[in-house]
Amino acid sequence: MTTAGFALRRASFADTIEFYAPGLKRWETPEWKPANPRRFLPVSVTGSACALSCDHCQAKVLEGMISVKAGEDLFDLAASLKKQGSEGLLVSGGSTKAGGVPMLGHLKHVPRIKAELGMKVIAHSGVVSPQLAEGLADAGVDGVMLDIIGADETIHDVYHLDLTTADFERSLALLADRGLRIIPHIVCGLHYGTFLGEHRALEMICRYPVSTLIIVVLVPLVGTPMANLPPPPVEDVVAFFAEARAAMPTTKVNLGCARPLGPMKRELDEAAIDHGLNGIAYPADGVIAYARSRGLEPKLYEYCCSLTWTGDEGGAWSEVKVGVA
Repeated sequence: MTTAGFALRRASFADTIEFYAPGLKRWETPEWKPANPRRFLPVSVTGSACALSCDHCQAKVLEGMISVKAGEDLFDLAASLKKQGSEGLLVSGGSTKAGGVPMLGHLKHVPRIKAELGMKVIAHSGVVSPQLAEGLADAGVDGVMLDIIGADETIHDVYHLDLTTADFERSLALLADRGLRIIPHIVCGLHYGTFLGEHRALEMICRYPVSTLIIVVLVPLVGTPMANLPPPPVEDVVAFFAEARAAMPTTKVNLGCARPLGPMKRELDEAAIDHGLNGIAYPADGVIAYARSRGLEPKLYEYCCSLTWTGDEGGAWSEVKVGVA
């Protein structure tokens, strides 16, 4: 099947597809076993604490992150992780009641981490204030990730924030004004498993010079108010793949880490290839071979799918050749 999205992709990009396996969780398939699972790791500047307790997460995502401990600064932690084989960090954490991650005090360490340790640093910011945008720019972070929500109802009901979609668009504008590399995420089905603001979020993102759009899919987590909800319908997610590719024909669009497991994952991954997405994090078993069957050359990277430009830099960030079936 040659879709309009696949044709758009081939018109703007080489016949390659990028697969990513950061050290956010233990993962391997018969097709690919990462050689260094600690190459790129997530760090929480708030430990397991989050002021929002969003209905889809309840701070459970923070449990898998490495915490900056009391009496330790971000550089010390980065230096320790570097000795263990890490080459990049995702600096994240729980949110404040204003919707942003309180990382401003930690950003002063980023220039040393980059210069002395040679590590990449991506920030997961949440809602951006003018002060945070300035701090991120001054620190020289390699990129900024943030979820963009396109429905006020989702902002209020799921995130428990007294904000509107205008605040999320303002975040994009502040980052763009500072010349930062922007890596927006859209969570399909975020409003209790149904589509609500995804299309508007895409419209907002299209107005700004983003580096890569990351699409993820709601995974109902045990212990959250969404635990017993079904994920969004496959056909809705696949239609959104096509919509995003058409809306951003010359921008890289990736399928990110979060999406349901099992048969739905394989179905979504193959659809992402069919509709012209550029990359996939943690591909389902058999999907690398499927990409080859579609005439695409797989490139494997052991880091976050937001770092789509780093494969051209070589060195530690070049394509991984080991463990490929």
